[in-house]
Amino acid sequence: MTRTKERFLHDKPLNTIFYEHSSHQNILLEGLNSLRLKEELLDITLVIEGTVFRAHKAVLSACSDYFRAMFTDNMLEARQNEICLNGITAKGFNQLLEYAYTARLALNLANVQDVLEAASHVQMVNCIQACSNYLQSQIDLDNCVDIATIAETYSLTVLKTKVYRYMSGHLLEFSNSPEFYRLTPVQLENLLAYDFPVDCSEADVLRIVLAWFFHVDNHELDVRIEYAVRIIKYIHFNEISKRKLDSLLDKFFENRNYEFQILNKIILQQMYLQTGSTRSQLPTIVGTLLNSRGMEMAVLKIGGFGMSGITNEITYCFASERKWKHLTSIPHVEQCNYGTSVFNNELYIVGGCFNQSLQENVHPFGFKYNPRSNKWTTMSPMKIERCRFSLNVIGDVLYAVGGISEEDATCTCECYNPARDVWYMISDLPVHISQHAGAGIESSFSSKLYISGGIDRDYVCMSKVYCYDTILEKWSACALLLKPRADHVMLGIGKYLYVCGGWTQEENARALLDTIELYDPDTNTWTEITKVPTPRYHAGIVCVENKIYFIGGFHSDAMFDRDTAAIEYYDIDTKMWTVENKYPQDVWEHTCVTLCIPKCRDDMEVIPAAESFV
Repeated sequence: MTRTKERFLHDKPLNTIFYEHSSHQNILLEGLNSLRLKEELLDITLVIEGTVFRAHKAVLSACSDYFRAMFTDNMLEARQNEICLNGITAKGFNQLLEYAYTARLALNLANVQDVLEAASHVQMVNCIQACSNYLQSQIDLDNCVDIATIAETYSLTVLKTKVYRYMSGHLLEFSNSPEFYRLTPVQLENLLAYDFPVDCSEADVLRIVLAWFFHVDNHELDVRIEYAVRIIKYIHFNEISKRKLDSLLDKFFENRNYEFQILNKIILQQMYLQTGSTRSQLPTIVGTLLNSRGMEMAVLKIGGFGMSGITNEITYCFASERKWKHLTSIPHVEQCNYGTSVFNNELYIVGGCFNQSLQENVHPFGFKYNPRSNKWTTMSPMKIERCRFSLNVIGDVLYAVGGISEEDATCTCECYNPARDVWYMISDLPVHISQHAGAGIESSFSSKLYISGGIDRDYVCMSKVYCYDTILEKWSACALLLKPRADHVMLGIGKYLYVCGGWTQEENARALLDTIELYDPDTNTWTEITKVPTPRYHAGIVCVENKIYFIGGFHSDAMFDRDTAAIEYYDIDTKMWTVENKYPQDVWEHTCVTLCIPKCRDDMEVIPAAESFV
């Protein structure tokens, strides 16, 4: 007796396989849209501004919580075949209906507000997001106020943030357009309260705000004055000099009526609350940062080597967060041994070397990074290609000293004028050196550049120290370092110099140096002030608020262990060492600087910690 076909299939063990067709969703949408166009199986009619739209309840309900509730709950509309919708336009709903049946939404500046209004009314979240994304891409000086109003009307948080960031970033140009004066008092308050980076000084911010108050008809002035306290409290008076404040207040308030004198009084009261000073007591503001609004001091780790090899990546860490994040990358093939410096809160990367066809190539080219705009620009190349040299800022000039050029140490020196984008040669250093350190000390009477240690042409580690007087334009010798050093860092902090890190020669081998030496220019003497708990080769060393940080580096030529990510700092004031959390990855032969970075960035990518190797 034979088994039936059915019995045979049922006796087999179950082995279910699922088949998915990626095109099925498109086929389904095309089918539904075809039914709509042919007016087949339609079961609902919507009337908007006299225009008739016919559709399928199932399609509308699948796309919209509003329609799902209307057609499925115990509501009157669920039993009707024709419904009038108020509060939206036919033009806006037509685009939503097309989207429901085709997944395509056609947006332009003529219809986006109608579409957004309709999408918000019928709760089509994807369309609301699409409108927000579209408006973000269209922000300019002519429409930013209208887009801000739309964002606030429909509670589009991301769009609102984007448009106010745009206004802040273009504040000078924006304030010179008629659109700026269309800002409502609440919008101006929002603009200042967001604390985004601006492209002008804080004195300019106050001038712009005052111009907004004065650019008004008398019958509207009382309304604006009511908001004055709320608006003026966001002015950073500690960044406005007495001279600038006097000039602005005299210009705007001289011979003005009573209402404006009220505004003047509010400004003076808020200034006193913030600074504890009267108008006559404000200090003279000195600094290289255009405006700290929206900015925060960060430590940067620039380039260097890791377990994956050489990198051009630049990362940063805010003191308030203690998280390392990606900032940018040097716009050059992977390189090392370049000069690094900061001037006017812009990062300069100059010279260096890179490998090509197993040959080291030294180059003279430089790049400048602006953290506010997050953009790199090129600068004029040095007169001489250099690597393993020092680059320091004294006054308004960058000084490039020594280094390797044409396969040998050089004594040449040159200066860069950022305002003119020009390099020019200065007096030669008395000795040919590379792998040395440099730092400057400035006072009201003099500006001097100091060069310490390094390797001479005979590959001997040196203890010589030289000083370049930028006024007399000549070099002179200073007291020797306590120990010869190379590949170290020198920091000018207050009136003293601090020499940190590096190595020296002992019996034809390199030996780590574990001391920090202090130089007093007044007495021309060096003093050992502390020992580094974890001495390292090629650490990144930087000063932050009188604290000397050692970041990364490695212990010996033969060992790259987990401590190469260690971070420690020495507090000059308390004379104490503190251990910080490690850098996320092992790193060495990098440089470190401080730079003010926008507090809010779109690419806040945290650097992941490397895997542990036991």
